[in-house]
Amino acid sequence: MSTADTPSAPQPADSALDAPLDAESVKEAEEQTEDLLREHDSASRFRTGLGSWVWIVGGLSIALTLFHLYTGVFGSRPSLIQGAIHLGGATSIIFLLYPINRRVSLTDGVPWYDAVLAILSLGANLYIVVEYRHLTSNLVQIMGFREVDYIVAALGILLVLEATRRCVGLPIVIIASLAIAYSIFVYGMSWQNYAVGTFFTARSGVFGTPIQVSSTFIFLFLLFAVVLIRTNIGAFFNDLAFRVAGRFTGGPAKAAVAASGLQGMISGSSVANTVASGSFTIPIMKKAGFKPHVAGATEATASTGGQFMPPIMGAAAFIMAEYTGVPYAEIIVIAIIPALLYFLGVMLSVHFDAKRNGLGGLPASMLPSWTSLAKRADLIIPLVIIVWMMLDGFSPARAALWGIGAAFVLSFLRKSTRLGFVGIVKMLEAGARTALPVIAACATAGIVAGTVTSTGLGSRLGGSIIDIAQGSFLLVLLMTMIVCVILGMGLPTTANYVVTATIAAPILINNFEVPVIAAHMFVFFFGILADITPPVCLAAYAGAGIAGANPMRTGVTAVKLAIAAFLIPFVFVLEPSLLLQGTITELIPALATLVLGMMVIAAGLAGYFFGRTSALERALLLIGGVLMVYPHVVVSLAGLVLAVIAVVLQLIRRRGSRGDSPAVAEREDASDGAASTG
Repeated sequence: MSTADTPSAPQPADSALDAPLDAESVKEAEEQTEDLLREHDSASRFRTGLGSWVWIVGGLSIALTLFHLYTGVFGSRPSLIQGAIHLGGATSIIFLLYPINRRVSLTDGVPWYDAVLAILSLGANLYIVVEYRHLTSNLVQIMGFREVDYIVAALGILLVLEATRRCVGLPIVIIASLAIAYSIFVYGMSWQNYAVGTFFTARSGVFGTPIQVSSTFIFLFLLFAVVLIRTNIGAFFNDLAFRVAGRFTGGPAKAAVAASGLQGMISGSSVANTVASGSFTIPIMKKAGFKPHVAGATEATASTGGQFMPPIMGAAAFIMAEYTGVPYAEIIVIAIIPALLYFLGVMLSVHFDAKRNGLGGLPASMLPSWTSLAKRADLIIPLVIIVWMMLDGFSPARAALWGIGAAFVLSFLRKSTRLGFVGIVKMLEAGARTALPVIAACATAGIVAGTVTSTGLGSRLGGSIIDIAQGSFLLVLLMTMIVCVILGMGLPTTANYVVTATIAAPILINNFEVPVIAAHMFVFFFGILADITPPVCLAAYAGAGIAGANPMRTGVTAVKLAIAAFLIPFVFVLEPSLLLQGTITELIPALATLVLGMMVIAAGLAGYFFGRTSALERALLLIGGVLMVYPHVVVSLAGLVLAVIAVVLQLIRRRGSRGDSPAVAEREDASDGAASTG
């Protein structure tokens, strides 16, 4: 999801974190945010000067949103028709909104050729609606398709790829193009059969599972996010996080982690959330003493983690439910432990880094009051409604509709968020515009998924990886991780998951009997982590842009802060009880050793435990932490022994330094005292 049309809401007047800004400063900050989004997020590079075309774009956007509200209330159309209207409306708007390349001005209106492409795109999809009986009749199976059918199908695929390139980026289009080339030139399908099979088949190709889920569930949840942001929930999350964590060691960074994780759950885009939240949190972290690259990396890591956070999980949870056969209500429960472990790992990394550098928390006078937070506690009601309804067995569409209704009503409780007729119209338009990149990405990802399934490409890739790894399970896991990170570079969350789940997950399921949900969560995690993994770490680059830091150094620091996230998927594949696929007696020991191991690893990477560590102590902590994370009693105990040795050595060294030199001890005590305000 892109937040280009729904920027993070400004802080409310009762927030203690507010600082008076003049209009010129606010405008300058907004321009910087927009520039960073356009630089790092393809979904934000839309035209701002539409001229008279603004009425057509607005009309199409509102019509698309109303269509989904209507079908959400009264039921969806047949899957192929529902998908065609969904995709046709979106791609036609994309061609009117997004220029052909970066060199084209965003303020000069819509050129004639984009208007033609918009008409063709809408026409190709409406052809499916008009000719639905013909395209799905038994006669087609006997007599074959007509020449015009082949032309429309080929044109529809090309237009989907071009629309995706404009608003999502080139990586997913390259992957889809390679899939098409493989089907035709390697697998031997004719282009005619490939085109009609990819563009006219329900539940496969362009209109496969991703676009079907997008047209029924995801669109409504994206609209829910738009309405929710209108209530200033982003400001509430910021204030809540700073109130809870702001006074502790490294408080500004810990609060940024919590706030960005919560907002990332709503926004659904690592890059967009990094820019929206980071424009607020990164300056506070820098002012508190965090180095620019650390501040940028902290924000990027937390914003990326928002994609793991239930109940929305970057909208990928809905597709995961279809792919795995696990109900969505169960997936959001299963994902809780991995998501919390991710943020705990980031918090630990931030904590030890702050301790090492003597960075304390914020004074109480700078923190929001509990009273101001209590006055806005109603803002979380829509989220509570959605989670409750999902767990109670309601469909995602029904839960989303109730959430939208609740958030809409709440917007009228405050003058600052109250909507008039114009506001409601703009909200309906923003709902469609926010969904455009997701719709395009789902359609293109469907091409990849359909090719992998129909040609058996996935099994061949899996066999190659197993041969290279010589059957070693851990080595296969490591190689699968690398494949997922590479495939996930530059892809939005939904497309990211579809590609990795189609190509990589079967490797683990078919060859090593890994539980289906564990395999899919494994590839989901590593696909998302591509956003902070160099060299293509878009969220880290966006954070570096705000912080004024070196982009690559920020990316490396982000990986360091999120090191727990690179270990957690290995653990829940080896010990599925962390995904609630086992007994409580299996879960508790695995969870305990994992948390202890994460803490030891974070301390080792930061070079600080009770004090600054020596090279030997640091090595013992890192090795011990990795062993403790491994879910096997003997291995974990060995790791614990190494960690204890490192701690004992550190305590002995510290006592020795105090005994030998009171001046050194005094300096260490002063340093530790400054670092431990929490």
